[in-house]
Amino acid sequence: MTNQHEPSRIARRTLLRGAAVGGAAVAAAQLFDLRTARAVGLDSGDYTIRYDNGARQTIKGLGFEIQSDSIGSGNNGMPDLVSGVPFDLTPSERTRFYQQMLKIRSDRGFRYCRLALGLYHRGVTADGKRLVDRYAGQTALLAEMISQAGIEGVAAEYWSPAPAWKINNNLVGTSPDGTAKYGLASFAPADLDALGEAMVADLDHLAARGVPISMWGLQNEPDSPAKYSSCFYEPAQYLAAFKAVAPKIRAKYPNVMIQADSRGGWSGDRGRAIVADQQALRYVDAWTYHRVGTYADEQITGDYTSGALGRPVFNNEFEYLHPTSSFNRTINTAHSIMNWMTFQNSPTWFWLHALKPTTNSESKGYSLGFWRPPSDTDFSHYPNIQPGHWDFNPENFNAVAGFVQYMPWDSVRHHVEEPVHEDGSAYSDHRIMAWKTPQGKQIFAITNRSSSRPWTYNIDTQTAAAFEGHRFGPTTRNDRLAARTGPTLSLTVPPLSIEFWVRTP
Repeated sequence: MTNQHEPSRIARRTLLRGAAVGGAAVAAAQLFDLRTARAVGLDSGDYTIRYDNGARQTIKGLGFEIQSDSIGSGNNGMPDLVSGVPFDLTPSERTRFYQQMLKIRSDRGFRYCRLALGLYHRGVTADGKRLVDRYAGQTALLAEMISQAGIEGVAAEYWSPAPAWKINNNLVGTSPDGTAKYGLASFAPADLDALGEAMVADLDHLAARGVPISMWGLQNEPDSPAKYSSCFYEPAQYLAAFKAVAPKIRAKYPNVMIQADSRGGWSGDRGRAIVADQQALRYVDAWTYHRVGTYADEQITGDYTSGALGRPVFNNEFEYLHPTSSFNRTINTAHSIMNWMTFQNSPTWFWLHALKPTTNSESKGYSLGFWRPPSDTDFSHYPNIQPGHWDFNPENFNAVAGFVQYMPWDSVRHHVEEPVHEDGSAYSDHRIMAWKTPQGKQIFAITNRSSSRPWTYNIDTQTAAAFEGHRFGPTTRNDRLAARTGPTLSLTVPPLSIEFWVRTP
């Protein structure tokens, strides 16, 4: 039985070679579906990695989000309960979290930590105009995490500005019944100027306590107010606020990457408002999209770059709203990373949460791992996790871990010549991506999304060196595979697997 997502047509030259091996007579003009291809013995493809002249974009590294304060189960409101990570973890579990999930390698792993201002960092000053720690030592713990895990800095982004700036004087963006959409109280130039000064002060609070700022965003999903911290902007309002605040961020933090619009990039209504305004556009360093839990093939054919005006595009939030889906989540997540980078030239990619609490219904789809808050005494779920401790969520973590471990910061992606369908489109079940580390080490990743059949990659690596393999999957993490010597490697990948092949030494 064939996987429903496997390609229905394959490249004629590859099929004809398979047919000849199988002894079948095939007319050159005929089109063949995958079942016919397999009947003549074709479960493989030929690939050439252009390590010689195929350099593409620099991949900065991956990002994650941290839940450093509480949110209601199912994203339903914000409890008064002080609960988050690293805060809830015991000292030894904090260290294990930093080393085994965030760092992974001996030097550094994830590059960016997305910090939800106004949500997971939501303490408010007495005048209601600035964000500070909600509990003692909150920012200090974030600084400890960043330092010990080797993270470059935070991608600071507002879920809501401080409440005094909003029409409802509240961090929440909707009325209790969800019908009203609450945004800023005033868009008068003087008020927007003051808002910009306050937002700079929010960053100053973090930076002064040891939290470096790597990225900044005006508003997470500005078109989607929610029953937790959020703020609604019409396109013209988003443009006005961005034009007032972004220049102040740039002046105080000149090396920070300013991104927009954290939902629909340049192609959303708010992004298009910026594109049409040259004064605002000059402050946009990158366009960000949310393709939450979507089928990763859309990055192969979707248009994310034609209107980007030379700026990079990337996904800065990926998770699964529902723990079950019609496709394998582990492989789909790996394909999301690879397809954004291979077909959209993205410099980074963000998973949503490192850890989510055992108490929340959304945790399985949102997290790379789970922690048990001290307040959770219900051991009917996640019985292996003690209070103040954490464990991996394998289906999600195993999809991301290999890229964090084997794709160091500032690796350079290299083009791969690969087989295509008759219409010229790329294979979707069998993905490949290659890169060189900053030190020049050659590495590539390959996958097999089929749930039932292996796939063989015949890869010209252009070197006689040996490569060592590391396999990941829904229940597999970093199984070591015997080294193979080039220049041509014949690598058979079992169903639902991701492999990383690293040149040795």
